[in-house]
Amino acid sequence: MRHWFFTAEPPDLRPRISSSQEAPLRPDILAIEPATGPIDATVTLPGSKSYTNRALIIAAMAEGRSVLRHALFSDDTDYMAAALRTLGIGVTEDRIAEEFRVNGSGGRLAIGAATLFIGNAGTAARFLTSLVALGHGRYVIDGVERMRQRPIQPLLDGLTQLGVRAVSERGTGCPPLVVEAGGFEGGRARMRGDISSQYFSSLLMVAPLSRRGVELEVEGELVSKPYIDMTASTMAAFGATMENHDYRRFSIPCGQSYQARTYDIEPDASGASYFFAAAAVTGGRVRVDHLGSGSAQGDLGFVRALEQMGCTVSQTAGYTEVTGPTELKGVDIDMGDISDTAQTLAAIAPFASGPVNIRNIAHVRAKETDRVAAVATELRRLGATVDERPDGLAIHPAALHPADIETYDDHRMAMSFAVAGLRVPGLRIKDPGCVSKTFPDFWERFARLRGL
Repeated sequence: MRHWFFTAEPPDLRPRISSSQEAPLRPDILAIEPATGPIDATVTLPGSKSYTNRALIIAAMAEGRSVLRHALFSDDTDYMAAALRTLGIGVTEDRIAEEFRVNGSGGRLAIGAATLFIGNAGTAARFLTSLVALGHGRYVIDGVERMRQRPIQPLLDGLTQLGVRAVSERGTGCPPLVVEAGGFEGGRARMRGDISSQYFSSLLMVAPLSRRGVELEVEGELVSKPYIDMTASTMAAFGATMENHDYRRFSIPCGQSYQARTYDIEPDASGASYFFAAAAVTGGRVRVDHLGSGSAQGDLGFVRALEQMGCTVSQTAGYTEVTGPTELKGVDIDMGDISDTAQTLAAIAPFASGPVNIRNIAHVRAKETDRVAAVATELRRLGATVDERPDGLAIHPAALHPADIETYDDHRMAMSFAVAGLRVPGLRIKDPGCVSKTFPDFWERFARLRGL
Protein backbone atom coordinates (compact mmCIF):
# COMPACT_ATOMS: atom_id res chain seq x y z
CA MET A 1 0.00 0.00 0.00
CA ARG A 2 1.27 3.43 -0.88
CA HIS A 3 1.09 6.22 1.68
CA TRP A 4 0.43 9.94 1.80
CA PHE A 5 3.23 12.05 3.06
CA PHE A 6 3.20 15.60 4.41
CA THR A 7 6.00 18.11 4.18
CA ALA A 8 5.18 18.94 7.77
CA GLU A 9 3.38 17.10 10.55
CA PRO A 10 -0.22 16.22 9.51
CA PRO A 11 -2.29 19.27 10.35
CA ASP A 12 -4.97 19.53 12.98
CA LEU A 13 -7.79 20.30 10.59
CA ARG A 14 -10.56 20.42 13.17
CA PRO A 15 -12.72 23.49 12.58
CA ARG A 16 -12.17 26.33 14.94
CA ILE A 17 -12.84 30.05 15.08
CA SER A 18 -10.33 32.33 16.70
CA SER A 19 -11.72 35.13 18.79
CA SER A 20 -9.22 37.38 17.09
CA GLN A 21 -10.59 36.20 13.71
CA GLU A 22 -7.14 35.09 12.60
CA ALA A 23 -6.76 32.07 10.33
CA PRO A 24 -5.42 28.94 12.06
CA LEU A 25 -1.85 27.89 11.39
CA ARG A 26 -1.58 25.45 8.48
CA PRO A 27 1.21 23.50 6.81
CA ASP A 28 2.30 25.14 3.61
CA ILE A 29 2.08 22.23 1.20
CA LEU A 30 0.89 18.64 0.81
CA ALA A 31 2.32 16.15 -1.70
CA ILE A 32 -0.17 13.77 -3.30
CA GLU A 33 1.18 10.35 -4.23
CA PRO A 34 -0.34 8.82 -7.34
CA ALA A 35 -2.50 5.72 -7.08
CA THR A 36 -0.66 2.52 -7.99
CA GLY A 37 -3.78 0.96 -9.50
CA PRO A 38 -7.56 1.17 -9.63
CA ILE A 39 -9.16 2.33 -6.39
CA ASP A 40 -11.65 -0.04 -4.77
CA ALA A 41 -13.38 1.49 -1.77
CA THR A 42 -16.61 1.90 0.16
CA VAL A 43 -16.62 5.18 2.07
CA THR A 44 -18.75 7.12 4.49
CA LEU A 45 -18.67 10.89 4.41
CA PRO A 46 -19.58 13.74 6.79
CA GLY A 47 -22.94 15.45 6.66
CA SER A 48 -23.98 17.91 4.00
CA LYS A 49 -22.96 21.50 4.67
CA SER A 50 -26.00 22.75 2.78
CA TYR A 51 -28.40 20.66 4.85
CA THR A 52 -26.58 21.37 8.12
CA ASN A 53 -26.76 25.15 7.71
CA ARG A 54 -30.37 25.04 6.53
CA ALA A 55 -31.32 22.85 9.48
CA LEU A 56 -29.48 25.14 11.92
CA ILE A 57 -31.40 28.20 10.67
CA ILE A 58 -34.78 26.47 10.67
CA ALA A 59 -34.23 24.78 14.04
CA ALA A 60 -33.34 28.22 15.44
CA MET A 61 -36.80 29.45 14.35
CA ALA A 62 -38.65 26.38 15.58
CA GLU A 63 -40.73 25.91 18.71
CA GLY A 64 -38.79 23.63 21.05
CA ARG A 65 -35.52 21.73 21.06
CA SER A 66 -34.19 20.07 17.92
CA VAL A 67 -31.42 17.52 17.55
CA LEU A 68 -29.53 17.57 14.24
CA ARG A 69 -27.84 14.20 13.77
CA HIS A 70 -24.92 13.35 11.45
CA ALA A 71 -24.26 17.08 11.12
CA LEU A 72 -21.18 18.59 9.53
CA PHE A 73 -18.69 20.34 11.77
CA SER A 74 -16.56 22.70 9.71
CA ASP A 75 -15.57 26.35 9.53
CA ASP A 76 -18.80 27.27 7.73
CA THR A 77 -21.09 25.51 10.20
CA ASP A 78 -19.03 26.85 13.11
CA TYR A 79 -19.62 30.40 11.90
CA MET A 80 -23.34 29.71 11.57
CA ALA A 81 -23.63 28.20 15.06
CA ALA A 82 -21.58 31.00 16.61
CA ALA A 83 -23.77 33.65 14.95
CA LEU A 84 -26.94 31.97 16.22
CA ARG A 85 -25.53 31.97 19.75
CA THR A 86 -24.75 35.68 19.41
CA LEU A 87 -28.43 36.17 18.53
CA GLY A 88 -29.46 34.43 21.73
CA ILE A 89 -30.27 31.02 20.26
CA GLY A 90 -29.15 28.10 22.40
CA VAL A 91 -26.89 25.95 20.21
CA THR A 92 -24.81 23.18 21.77
CA GLU A 93 -22.75 20.61 19.98
CA ASP A 94 -21.32 17.13 20.36
CA ARG A 95 -18.62 16.70 17.75
CA ILE A 96 -17.99 13.07 18.66
CA ALA A 97 -21.65 12.17 18.17
CA GLU A 98 -21.87 14.59 15.19
CA GLU A 99 -24.88 16.36 16.69
CA PHE A 100 -26.10 19.92 17.13
CA ARG A 101 -28.80 20.60 19.71
CA VAL A 102 -30.78 23.77 19.08
CA ASN A 103 -33.22 25.44 21.45
CA GLY A 104 -35.53 27.19 19.02
CA SER A 105 -36.77 30.72 19.55
CA GLY A 106 -40.18 30.30 17.95
CA GLY A 107 -39.16 32.95 15.44
CA ARG A 108 -38.41 35.60 18.06
CA LEU A 109 -34.91 37.02 18.48
CA ALA A 110 -34.09 37.98 22.06
CA ILE A 111 -31.08 40.08 21.06
CA GLY A 112 -31.95 43.48 19.61
CA ALA A 113 -28.51 44.48 18.35
CA ALA A 114 -25.60 42.31 17.23
CA THR A 115 -22.56 42.14 14.99
CA LEU A 116 -22.12 38.76 13.32
CA PHE A 117 -18.75 37.75 11.86
CA ILE A 118 -19.12 34.97 9.31
CA GLY A 119 -15.64 34.59 7.80
CA ASN A 120 -16.05 33.57 4.16
CA ALA A 121 -19.17 31.47 4.75
CA GLY A 122 -21.55 32.44 1.96
CA THR A 123 -24.50 30.38 3.18
CA ALA A 124 -24.17 31.87 6.67
CA ALA A 125 -24.03 35.41 5.29
CA ARG A 126 -27.11 34.99 3.14
CA PHE A 127 -29.25 32.93 5.48
CA LEU A 128 -28.53 35.10 8.53
CA THR A 129 -29.36 38.30 6.64
CA SER A 130 -32.99 37.19 6.34
CA LEU A 131 -33.10 35.60 9.79
CA VAL A 132 -32.27 38.87 11.56
CA ALA A 133 -35.20 40.51 9.75
CA LEU A 134 -37.37 38.71 12.33
CA GLY A 135 -35.74 40.75 15.09
CA HIS A 136 -36.21 44.27 16.36
CA GLY A 137 -33.03 46.30 16.17
CA ARG A 138 -29.84 46.84 14.25
CA TYR A 139 -27.75 43.92 13.01
CA VAL A 140 -24.39 44.00 11.24
CA ILE A 141 -23.08 41.05 9.19
CA ASP A 142 -19.44 41.08 8.13
CA GLY A 143 -16.68 38.70 7.08
CA VAL A 144 -13.17 38.40 5.73
CA GLU A 145 -11.92 40.49 2.83
CA ARG A 146 -13.07 37.98 0.20
CA MET A 147 -16.58 38.01 1.69
CA ARG A 148 -16.55 41.77 1.30
CA GLN A 149 -16.22 41.14 -2.46
CA ARG A 150 -19.03 38.60 -2.76
CA PRO A 151 -22.34 40.04 -4.04
CA ILE A 152 -25.49 40.02 -1.96
CA GLN A 153 -27.35 43.04 -3.37
CA PRO A 154 -30.21 41.00 -4.89
CA LEU A 155 -31.10 39.70 -1.43
CA LEU A 156 -30.91 43.19 0.03
CA ASP A 157 -33.23 44.40 -2.73
CA GLY A 158 -35.63 41.57 -1.97
CA LEU A 159 -35.68 42.34 1.74
CA THR A 160 -36.25 46.03 1.02
CA GLN A 161 -39.29 45.17 -1.12
CA LEU A 162 -40.58 43.11 1.81
CA GLY A 163 -40.40 46.00 4.25
CA VAL A 164 -36.95 45.46 5.78
CA ARG A 165 -34.22 48.09 5.71
CA ALA A 166 -31.16 46.14 4.56
CA VAL A 167 -28.15 47.87 3.00
CA SER A 168 -24.54 47.31 2.07
CA GLU A 169 -22.73 49.60 4.49
CA ARG A 170 -20.12 50.64 1.91
CA GLY A 171 -22.52 50.80 -1.00
CA THR A 172 -20.73 47.95 -2.83
CA GLY A 173 -23.58 45.46 -2.81
CA CYS A 174 -21.39 43.25 -0.61
CA PRO A 175 -20.78 42.93 3.16
CA PRO A 176 -20.55 44.50 5.61
CA LEU A 177 -24.35 44.59 5.77
CA VAL A 178 -26.65 46.52 8.05
CA VAL A 179 -30.17 45.26 8.70
CA GLU A 180 -32.54 47.47 10.69
CA ALA A 181 -35.43 45.22 11.54
CA GLY A 182 -38.83 45.65 13.09
CA GLY A 183 -40.24 42.21 12.41
CA PHE A 184 -40.74 40.62 9.00
CA GLU A 185 -43.78 42.06 7.23
CA GLY A 186 -43.66 40.05 3.99
CA GLY A 187 -45.40 40.84 0.73
CA ARG A 188 -44.17 40.59 -2.85
CA ALA A 189 -40.59 40.74 -4.11
CA ARG A 190 -38.67 40.14 -7.31
CA MET A 191 -34.99 39.15 -7.33
CA ARG A 192 -32.32 38.31 -9.88
CA GLY A 193 -31.80 34.58 -10.24
CA ASP A 194 -28.53 34.44 -12.16
CA ILE A 195 -26.07 34.94 -9.29
CA SER A 196 -27.15 32.58 -6.51
CA SER A 197 -30.17 30.53 -5.50
CA GLN A 198 -29.15 31.14 -1.88
CA TYR A 199 -30.87 34.54 -1.97
CA PHE A 200 -34.15 32.73 -2.57
CA SER A 201 -33.46 29.98 -0.02
CA SER A 202 -32.70 32.67 2.54
CA LEU A 203 -36.07 34.37 2.14
CA LEU A 204 -38.00 31.13 1.69
CA MET A 205 -36.90 29.79 5.07
CA VAL A 206 -37.97 32.92 6.96
CA ALA A 207 -41.13 33.61 4.93
CA PRO A 208 -43.45 31.21 6.85
CA LEU A 209 -43.01 33.47 9.90
CA SER A 210 -43.84 36.69 8.05
CA ARG A 211 -46.94 38.70 8.92
CA ARG A 212 -48.43 38.68 5.41
CA GLY A 213 -46.82 35.74 3.64
CA VAL A 214 -44.39 36.11 0.75
CA GLU A 215 -44.57 35.91 -3.04
CA LEU A 216 -41.11 35.69 -4.65
CA GLU A 217 -40.62 36.14 -8.38
CA VAL A 218 -37.45 35.17 -10.23
CA GLU A 219 -35.98 37.73 -12.60
CA GLY A 220 -34.15 35.94 -15.40
CA GLU A 221 -32.97 32.36 -15.09
CA LEU A 222 -32.48 30.80 -11.65
CA VAL A 223 -29.14 29.04 -11.18
CA SER A 224 -28.59 26.00 -8.94
CA LYS A 225 -32.27 25.05 -8.85
CA PRO A 226 -31.75 21.78 -6.92
CA TYR A 227 -30.75 23.80 -3.86
CA ILE A 228 -34.28 25.21 -3.77
CA ASP A 229 -35.54 21.64 -3.54
CA MET A 230 -33.20 21.06 -0.58
CA THR A 231 -34.57 24.18 1.10
CA ALA A 232 -38.16 23.08 0.52
CA SER A 233 -37.51 19.58 1.88
CA THR A 234 -35.87 20.94 5.02
CA MET A 235 -38.72 23.40 5.59
CA ALA A 236 -41.24 20.60 5.17
CA ALA A 237 -39.39 18.38 7.62
CA PHE A 238 -39.89 21.04 10.31
CA GLY A 239 -43.53 21.65 9.38
CA ALA A 240 -43.68 24.57 6.89
CA THR A 241 -44.88 24.58 3.30
CA MET A 242 -44.20 26.53 0.13
CA GLU A 243 -45.34 26.35 -3.47
CA ASN A 244 -42.80 26.23 -6.29
CA HIS A 245 -44.20 27.48 -9.59
CA ASP A 246 -41.63 25.99 -11.99
CA TYR A 247 -38.77 27.92 -10.34
CA ARG A 248 -40.27 31.16 -11.70
CA ARG A 249 -42.29 32.09 -8.63
CA PHE A 250 -42.57 30.89 -5.04
CA SER A 251 -45.56 31.29 -2.71
CA ILE A 252 -45.23 30.97 1.06
CA PRO A 253 -48.35 31.50 3.20
CA CYS A 254 -48.16 33.28 6.54
CA GLY A 255 -49.48 31.89 9.81
CA GLN A 256 -47.07 28.96 9.81
CA SER A 257 -44.56 27.80 12.39
CA TYR A 258 -41.64 25.41 12.59
CA GLN A 259 -41.78 22.53 15.07
CA ALA A 260 -38.67 21.11 16.70
CA ARG A 261 -37.65 17.57 15.81
CA THR A 262 -34.80 15.13 15.51
CA TYR A 263 -33.43 15.58 12.02
CA ASP A 264 -30.96 13.31 10.21
CA ILE A 265 -28.55 14.96 7.78
CA GLU A 266 -27.36 12.93 4.83
CA PRO A 267 -23.75 12.86 3.54
CA ASP A 268 -22.52 15.77 1.46
CA ALA A 269 -22.94 15.13 -2.27
CA SER A 270 -20.47 17.88 -3.21
CA GLY A 271 -17.86 16.21 -0.99
CA ALA A 272 -18.70 12.83 -2.51
CA SER A 273 -17.78 14.13 -5.97
CA TYR A 274 -14.05 13.90 -5.19
CA PHE A 275 -14.34 10.23 -4.27
CA PHE A 276 -16.47 9.40 -7.29
CA ALA A 277 -13.93 11.23 -9.48
CA ALA A 278 -11.14 9.18 -7.90
CA ALA A 279 -12.87 6.04 -9.16
CA ALA A 280 -13.35 7.59 -12.59
CA VAL A 281 -9.76 8.71 -13.06
CA THR A 282 -8.17 5.45 -11.85
CA GLY A 283 -10.60 3.04 -13.53
CA GLY A 284 -11.63 1.86 -10.08
CA ARG A 285 -14.75 1.60 -7.93
CA VAL A 286 -16.03 3.84 -5.13
CA ARG A 287 -19.30 3.39 -3.24
CA VAL A 288 -20.62 6.14 -0.95
CA ASP A 289 -23.01 4.77 1.63
CA HIS A 290 -26.16 6.57 2.88
CA LEU A 291 -26.28 8.76 -0.24
CA GLY A 292 -28.75 7.22 -2.62
CA SER A 293 -31.49 7.70 -5.16
CA GLY A 294 -33.82 9.52 -2.76
CA SER A 295 -31.42 12.41 -2.16
CA ALA A 296 -32.59 15.93 -3.03
CA GLN A 297 -28.99 17.13 -3.34
CA GLY A 298 -28.50 18.35 -6.88
CA ASP A 299 -24.75 17.76 -6.76
CA LEU A 300 -25.36 14.03 -6.76
CA GLY A 301 -26.10 14.66 -10.43
CA PHE A 302 -22.31 14.77 -10.84
CA VAL A 303 -22.39 11.00 -11.28
CA ARG A 304 -24.48 11.49 -14.43
CA ALA A 305 -21.70 13.64 -15.86
CA LEU A 306 -19.28 10.81 -15.07
CA GLU A 307 -21.69 8.40 -16.74
CA GLN A 308 -21.50 10.48 -19.93
CA MET A 309 -17.71 10.18 -19.70
CA GLY A 310 -17.94 6.39 -19.71
CA CYS A 311 -18.31 5.50 -16.03
CA THR A 312 -20.81 2.94 -14.78
CA VAL A 313 -23.16 4.24 -12.07
CA SER A 314 -25.10 1.99 -9.71
CA GLN A 315 -27.57 3.54 -7.28
CA THR A 316 -30.05 2.32 -4.67
CA ALA A 317 -31.86 4.05 -1.85
CA GLY A 318 -28.87 3.32 0.39
CA TYR A 319 -25.80 4.08 -1.72
CA THR A 320 -24.32 5.42 -4.94
CA GLU A 321 -21.44 3.64 -6.65
CA VAL A 322 -19.22 4.71 -9.55
CA THR A 323 -16.93 2.42 -11.56
CA GLY A 324 -14.45 4.07 -13.87
CA PRO A 325 -13.76 3.01 -17.47
CA THR A 326 -10.45 2.11 -19.09
CA GLU A 327 -10.45 5.60 -20.64
CA LEU A 328 -12.67 8.60 -19.98
CA LYS A 329 -14.52 10.22 -22.87
CA GLY A 330 -14.81 13.90 -23.67
CA VAL A 331 -18.12 15.56 -22.82
CA ASP A 332 -20.06 18.78 -23.38
CA ILE A 333 -22.13 19.55 -20.32
CA ASP A 334 -24.20 22.32 -18.74
CA MET A 335 -23.18 22.39 -15.06
CA GLY A 336 -25.31 25.36 -14.03
CA ASP A 337 -27.31 23.28 -11.57
CA ILE A 338 -24.31 21.39 -10.17
CA SER A 339 -21.70 24.12 -10.30
CA ASP A 340 -20.03 23.16 -7.00
CA THR A 341 -18.78 20.04 -8.77
CA ALA A 342 -17.49 21.83 -11.87
CA GLN A 343 -13.97 22.05 -10.44
CA THR A 344 -13.99 18.30 -9.79
CA LEU A 345 -14.89 17.55 -13.39
CA ALA A 346 -12.35 20.08 -14.66
CA ALA A 347 -9.56 18.48 -12.62
CA ILE A 348 -10.02 15.10 -14.31
CA ALA A 349 -10.84 16.52 -17.75
CA PRO A 350 -7.26 16.39 -19.14
CA PHE A 351 -7.30 12.60 -18.76
CA ALA A 352 -10.25 12.20 -21.15
CA SER A 353 -9.77 11.08 -24.74
CA GLY A 354 -11.46 14.22 -26.07
CA PRO A 355 -12.19 17.79 -25.02
CA VAL A 356 -14.35 18.46 -21.98
CA ASN A 357 -16.58 21.51 -22.34
CA ILE A 358 -18.11 22.90 -19.12
CA ARG A 359 -20.85 25.49 -19.62
CA ASN A 360 -23.17 27.82 -17.68
CA ILE A 361 -21.03 28.39 -14.58
CA ALA A 362 -20.41 32.14 -14.83
CA HIS A 363 -21.87 32.57 -11.32
CA VAL A 364 -18.99 30.61 -9.73
CA ARG A 365 -16.69 33.54 -10.45
CA ALA A 366 -18.25 35.13 -7.34
CA LYS A 367 -17.55 32.18 -5.03
CA GLU A 368 -14.62 31.81 -2.61
CA THR A 369 -12.44 32.77 -5.56
CA ASP A 370 -13.07 33.26 -9.27
CA ARG A 371 -13.35 29.55 -9.82
CA VAL A 372 -13.36 29.68 -13.62
CA ALA A 373 -10.14 31.67 -13.79
CA ALA A 374 -8.50 29.75 -10.93
CA VAL A 375 -9.16 26.36 -12.50
CA ALA A 376 -7.88 27.53 -15.88
CA THR A 377 -4.71 28.93 -14.30
CA GLU A 378 -3.90 25.78 -12.31
CA LEU A 379 -4.65 23.37 -15.15
CA ARG A 380 -2.30 25.38 -17.36
CA ARG A 381 0.30 25.20 -14.59
CA LEU A 382 0.07 21.41 -14.94
CA GLY A 383 0.53 21.64 -18.71
CA ALA A 384 -3.08 21.45 -19.91
CA THR A 385 -4.52 23.50 -22.74
CA VAL A 386 -7.57 25.38 -21.51
CA ASP A 387 -9.92 27.76 -23.30
CA GLU A 388 -11.51 30.10 -20.75
CA ARG A 389 -14.87 31.68 -21.57
CA PRO A 390 -17.06 34.02 -19.54
CA ASP A 391 -19.36 31.15 -18.56
CA GLY A 392 -17.05 28.15 -18.54
CA LEU A 393 -14.07 26.19 -19.79
CA ALA A 394 -13.00 23.91 -22.62
CA ILE A 395 -10.26 21.55 -21.44
CA HIS A 396 -8.23 19.49 -23.91
CA PRO A 397 -6.52 16.13 -23.41
CA ALA A 398 -2.98 16.50 -22.09
CA ALA A 399 -0.06 14.70 -20.50
CA LEU A 400 0.31 16.61 -17.26
CA HIS A 401 3.56 17.33 -15.44
CA PRO A 402 4.40 18.04 -11.78
CA ALA A 403 3.38 21.37 -10.27
CA ASP A 404 2.51 23.08 -7.01
CA ILE A 405 -1.20 23.98 -7.09
CA GLU A 406 -2.39 27.30 -5.72
CA THR A 407 -5.69 26.94 -3.87
CA TYR A 408 -6.70 30.62 -3.42
CA ASP A 409 -8.08 29.84 0.06
CA ASP A 410 -10.78 27.82 -1.75
CA HIS A 411 -11.53 24.40 -0.28
CA ARG A 412 -12.84 23.05 -3.58
CA MET A 413 -9.65 23.91 -5.44
CA ALA A 414 -7.65 21.82 -2.97
CA MET A 415 -9.96 18.81 -3.03
CA SER A 416 -10.49 18.82 -6.80
CA PHE A 417 -6.82 18.94 -7.69
CA ALA A 418 -6.06 16.24 -5.12
CA VAL A 419 -7.95 13.90 -7.47
CA ALA A 420 -5.72 14.92 -10.38
CA GLY A 421 -2.77 14.04 -8.15
CA LEU A 422 -3.83 10.39 -8.30
CA ARG A 423 -2.57 10.44 -11.90
CA VAL A 424 0.16 13.11 -11.81
CA PRO A 425 3.42 12.34 -9.98
CA GLY A 426 4.81 15.39 -8.21
CA LEU A 427 1.54 17.27 -7.79
CA ARG A 428 1.47 19.19 -4.52
CA ILE A 429 -1.37 21.16 -2.92
CA LYS A 430 -0.57 24.52 -1.36
CA ASP A 431 -2.43 25.50 1.85
CA PRO A 432 -4.14 22.10 2.24
CA GLY A 433 -5.77 23.23 5.47
CA CYS A 434 -8.23 25.38 3.53
CA VAL A 435 -10.45 22.27 3.28
CA SER A 436 -11.52 22.96 6.87
CA LYS A 437 -14.14 25.33 5.43
CA THR A 438 -16.43 22.40 4.60
CA PHE A 439 -14.52 19.11 5.00
CA PRO A 440 -11.99 19.26 7.86
CA ASP A 441 -10.88 15.62 7.72
CA PHE A 442 -10.83 15.34 3.93
CA TRP A 443 -7.16 14.40 3.74
CA GLU A 444 -7.54 11.60 6.25
CA ARG A 445 -10.59 10.15 4.46
CA PHE A 446 -8.98 10.54 1.06
CA ALA A 447 -5.86 8.76 2.30
CA ARG A 448 -7.93 5.75 3.36
CA LEU A 449 -8.98 4.99 -0.19
CA ARG A 450 -7.81 1.48 -1.11
CA GLY A 451 -5.04 1.15 -3.69
CA LEU A 452 -3.00 4.23 -2.69
